[in-house]
Amino acid sequence: MIKTLKPNATHSNTQDYVDPEQVRKDVAEMLGVLKNGGVAILGLDVAYAVIGSKENAIKRIFEAKNRSYEKPSGFFSSWKISNEIHILPNEKREMIREVIEQEKLPFSVVAPFNPSHSFFKNVDPFVIQNSSKSGTIDMLLNAGVLHDELVNQSWEMGMPVFGSSANTSLMGSKYRAEDIEAEVLSAVDLIVDYGLSKYHNPLGRSSTIIDFNNFSVIRVGVMFEQLQKAFKDRFNINLVTTK
Repeated sequence: MIKTLKPNATHSNTQDYVDPEQVRKDVAEMLGVLKNGGVAILGLDVAYAVIGSKENAIKRIFEAKNRSYEKPSGFFSSWKISNEIHILPNEKREMIREVIEQEKLPFSVVAPFNPSHSFFKNVDPFVIQNSSKSGTIDMLLNAGVLHDELVNQSWEMGMPVFGSSANTSLMGSKYRAEDIEAEVLSAVDLIVDYGLSKYHNPLGRSSTIIDFNNFSVIRVGVMFEQLQKAFKDRFNINLVTTK
């Protein structure tokens, strides 16, 4: 049976206030599940995500989503972790920090990384292999209170967390736990349900993914227009889309 954690009934959406102590406890329980090889779903501001840490969990996620291994998992991260693990010039590191701290926007950064960093020392090789591509890794940043607490606690534990949107492949992101397909739920041990995702939208978009090698946009996602404006106004950089 899947266990579900929810905030107090008066708080129905991820953008609403949830008691920080409850967030801390919910994340601690979720990470306990992941540490034991389990799979969890949680509500992010950008969409619901399905996550794991161990090899078997990642395999379960790919199978349940019917996801191609050509599409690596994302890495749940922060500016601090990106600053330590991504291999980028200082000016690009500062861009990431500024967009997070000043613009307060969610986005994912793809960039070369250091796979020998101590944070990855206990990660199964299979997980790193299927969470990176051509020497780069995709880090999701600034995706809400649950995401930030998850990242902070996982860093303290020395246990990286990987995953992707909680939907079957190519079927669009889900913004409520009850909308997630049964096939995905079949792989899950725990759901942290904080209601409707903040950036829910009719296009099924999740995070915008930016390749920091050349500022090309791998995926247009939520808050894309705001990100475009921020990069142009602050850094005179045009985010390049292929469509």
